[in-house]
Amino acid sequence: MRPWILSEVNYGFVKDHHYDVAVLPMGATEPHNLHLPYGTDTLESEVIGGLACEAAFQRGVRVVMLPAIPYGTETNQSAFHLSMNLNPSTLGLVITDLVQSLVNHGVHKIVILNSHGGNEFKPLLRELHGQTPAHLFLCDWFRGISADLQKDIFTEAGDHAGEMETAIGLAYFADLVATDPDTGAIEADDGAVNPTRFDAVNRGWVSITRRWDLLTTNTGSGNPHPATADKGRRLVEGVVERLSGFLVELADSETDQQFPF
Repeated sequence: MRPWILSEVNYGFVKDHHYDVAVLPMGATEPHNLHLPYGTDTLESEVIGGLACEAAFQRGVRVVMLPAIPYGTETNQSAFHLSMNLNPSTLGLVITDLVQSLVNHGVHKIVILNSHGGNEFKPLLRELHGQTPAHLFLCDWFRGISADLQKDIFTEAGDHAGEMETAIGLAYFADLVATDPDTGAIEADDGAVNPTRFDAVNRGWVSITRRWDLLTTNTGSGNPHPATADKGRRLVEGVVERLSGFLVELADSETDQQFPF
């Protein structure tokens, strides 16, 4: 039993041990090129969340990782078979109910650990502000917390099923990554993407919801072939160090009238 993983603990432990901080991993169920499993985002959130909670727990933090939500917003991947969608409003209701459950049990410090680019939770944090005594924090691990690490580690991290996600897969769930049994080569295309007809969109001046079936060949965006397990471990270890440090600070901080300032 790992006492920082809620799905593994029992009531005999929980009834005598109060948690101060909860981490909610958010994943997705969608194709990731030809080689990574549909549960890639969920697996990544569990790996990073579990290791970060372990590191914080070992430093005395009463932190618990909730079971990961394995579904996300997939409207732009709807053309791909068994891409499982929950609309943003639905996800918001799910998270709101889970936050209320935590509040009911005295846990008021909550970190949403998001692993899927299609999930946009900042509007939800704004909506819940003032409506709940919980203090909500959002970590999209593939964005700010890892941005500089990605530049140092990867040739090009990629957007979806590229070098970064493939490296994490090779490091932490290699048995689910499709590779050639003789050569060990990753069995995927190169993740090339098609430009839109609008220069402003291609330059990032204007954004859209991208139709993944028109953008990609096999859902991959980013070249996975330079990936190695060592690169994946280096990235995750860096993110875990930063996130666990935040969990320690969060647990130690008094929720007074000026919190979090």
